[in-house]
Parts: sequence; structure tokens; C-alpha cells
Amino acid sequence: MTGESWLDLACHPSTHTEAVRAIQVAVRRSADAELKITFRVDGDVPRISISPPSTPRFARELWRHTCFEAFIAVEGQAAYHEFNFAPSGEWTVYALSGYRNGGPVADEILRPQIAMRSTDSRLELDALVRLDSLSAIHPHASLRVGLSAVIETSDGLSYWALHHPTDKPDFHDANGFTLLLEPPGPEE
Repeated sequence: MTGESWLDLACHPSTHTEAVRAIQVAVRRSADAELKITFRVDGDVPRISISPPSTPRFARELWRHTCFEAFIAVEGQAAYHEFNFAPSGEWTVYALSGYRNGGPVADEILRPQIAMRSTDSRLELDALVRLDSLSAIHPHASLRVGLSAVIETSDGLSYWALHHPTDKPDFHDANGFTLLLEPPGPEE
């Protein structure tokens, strides 16, 4: 797998929560078509609304509560996939041909592996996505990735992303897909 470095997510200026101090993400892409993403939330975790663990399953509208997201597009293409990872282990994958143009795909072949750990001061969620389940092109292409989180507390929802390109939270804006992942070499 490629080396690990942590990227900071920023809270959108129109939203706020006292419960979260920072959210960071580490992304590792391997030569065997795996994309491993670790979200790390530092803060007052008991104040964050977290769905209890359940059987991993496809579920809709996970973004209405605490949820972590990855948007994956092949460099130069308008089409992208949106992954939603819930602390409960529930997941959703959307296939979109362009900006918000598409819908959910309840195909078990796309199911990510999700694991969560938490203490009173830190929540970590690992998600493993098989790029070859998206297409034959994804494992070998340069990818544009957007990473984001929706955090629910008693304060309401806060929206976190690598980059917020507009004055309203909009994770689907391709200008927010700022992480470029080159194809790994065979030894990675």
C-alpha cells in the first residue's frame, strides 16, 4: 500500500459543532485494487450521535446522520461513485453519470468493509473499497477523490470536507474532489 499521511477535513463555515475538534483522513491505495480510507474524529465523542453497530447492509439516506463519505471519479470523467459509510456498518453506493445525476446501487459486489473503534475522545472508521468492483478502469486510472463527513450532535449537523468549493455544503461539486490518487506501482 502507498504511504500513509493524514489529511485535514475542514468544517463548512455555515455549520458548527463544539463536540468535534478535528477530523483527519488517511487514504491508501494498493496495487491489488484496494482503497483503504481511515477517518479519525477527535473531540467529545459521547456528544456525537452514532448509530449502534448492526449487520453490514445497504441502507438509504445515511447522510442524514453521522456518516463518512468518499467520492471517486476517474480523472477527466464526469461520472463518479459516492460511498457512504455509517459507524453502524451500514453503507450506500451511488453511481452518478454527472453532478447528482444517478442513484443508489444496492449491489453486494460494491459493499465496502467497514470497521469502527471509539473512545471518549476519538472515533475511527476504516472503510475498504474494491476499485475493481467499480469498473475495470478504476484500478489502473488516476482518480479524483472527495472525502467528507456529516457529524450529528445535539447542535445539529456539521459538514466536513477536504475542500468546500461553494458557500453551501455540497459534497457532489467536482471542484471538491481535490485528492489525486495516481495508480500505484506493482510493489505498493
